[in-house]
Amino acid sequence: MKKLFRKKPIDDLLLKSGNIQLPKTIGPFDLILLGVGAIVGTGIFILPGTVSALHAGPGIVFSFAIAAAVCALAALCYSEFASTVPVAGSAYSYSYIVFGEIIAWLVGWALLLEYGLATAAVATGWSGYFISLLEGLNIHLPVALTGAFSPEKGMYINLPAICIIFAIGALLTLGMKESTRFNALLVAIKIGVILLFIVVGVFYVKPDNWAPFLPFGMSGVFTGAALVFFAYLGFDAVSSAAAEVKNPQRNMPIGIIGSLIICTLLYVIVSLVLTGIVPYKNLNVADPVSFAMEVVHQEWAAGIISLGAVIGMMTVILVMMYGGTRLLMAFARDGLMPKMLAQLSPKRKTPVKNTWLFTVVISFFAGFVPLDMLAELVNMGTMVAFIFVSAGILYLRKNKDLPENRFKVPFYPVLPIISFVLCIFLITQLSMHTWIACGLWFIIGIVIYLVYGKRHSSLN
Repeated sequence: MKKLFRKKPIDDLLLKSGNIQLPKTIGPFDLILLGVGAIVGTGIFILPGTVSALHAGPGIVFSFAIAAAVCALAALCYSEFASTVPVAGSAYSYSYIVFGEIIAWLVGWALLLEYGLATAAVATGWSGYFISLLEGLNIHLPVALTGAFSPEKGMYINLPAICIIFAIGALLTLGMKESTRFNALLVAIKIGVILLFIVVGVFYVKPDNWAPFLPFGMSGVFTGAALVFFAYLGFDAVSSAAAEVKNPQRNMPIGIIGSLIICTLLYVIVSLVLTGIVPYKNLNVADPVSFAMEVVHQEWAAGIISLGAVIGMMTVILVMMYGGTRLLMAFARDGLMPKMLAQLSPKRKTPVKNTWLFTVVISFFAGFVPLDMLAELVNMGTMVAFIFVSAGILYLRKNKDLPENRFKVPFYPVLPIISFVLCIFLITQLSMHTWIACGLWFIIGIVIYLVYGKRHSSLN
């Protein structure tokens, strides 16, 4: 039993990661763009419509604010860990230090669920927008190649979703410097498209559409907060870049918290404009932002926004895949998965083998599996990680040998405790089928750990 809870010393973790040298090429501005690239995607182009129509009404702005508050508290905790232990692996590596091996493995396993299924879900959404764009250009793909396996609908494989995942996987193998440049370009285009919607849409807002502001009451707002949590996925993936960041003690908090602030402002403003243009009951559509522009007969803007959605989702896929590959690398570094997954390409200095493995597995889910209700599953994986990171700060502070120049969560221990409680509250808002599905996922993870990870751990 002692073996299950053995902890990895911080110095040992830093020393081990030193044997696998990733080039330090990422600055604070790159980190903020990585965060915005990961966060602003499906959350802003799809969720404001469906969640407001079914759960929160115009009060979705409060849902976004509540989810952002929970994320902000978790972000402060992530920032302290990332500046103290600047290594790959995110919450998995942090849990290894304070809780022990089995808890770290389960947190990492939950994160793998988040990164993998979020990538597959966003790729599927990207495919829908991409197919619509092609049809606008009078290019029609065979129906059999446009959706997950569903013979009754005549669909057998979602080819565009598979292609975009392989394209992003190939980009990641080239190196982080090239990937951040590509991400910066796409983020600039994406933000421009969102600002276009706000500037054009604000002239068509009718305040009457905001009444009643809370048609489903505060319970609807809280349910909405648990669902729009999906919209903030990605800031935690930024912490996966810690090993490749210049001056992580200063730059990690700037990147994590800065990206969260920018995205929250965009979400709230877009939601207000959207529900002001179109009555919330009419927003349960696949492309609510473009739909709102069509309602006010601004088809030119709707077309540009559809293109922006395609571009925006590509950056989400990029950062989520990046987080997943660095997590696999951390598993392999510690012996919990085969060592080949931690090997770097001599030329590119990137984990090419694990990148292609992650790409192939995720492309299968995106291509063949229907992903209608994945937002809740992904949220569960994220909140499990947040819970342990928040609680972990209480243990981290007990270590008096840590450097004093690191970032520290203010108002300790109040804020970490509040973050811990709020994450547990939001996780209780998820449905029973989500709990069952995640339970099965964790059972699979425990079996893999007992059969392989425990025997091959570098702590043996």
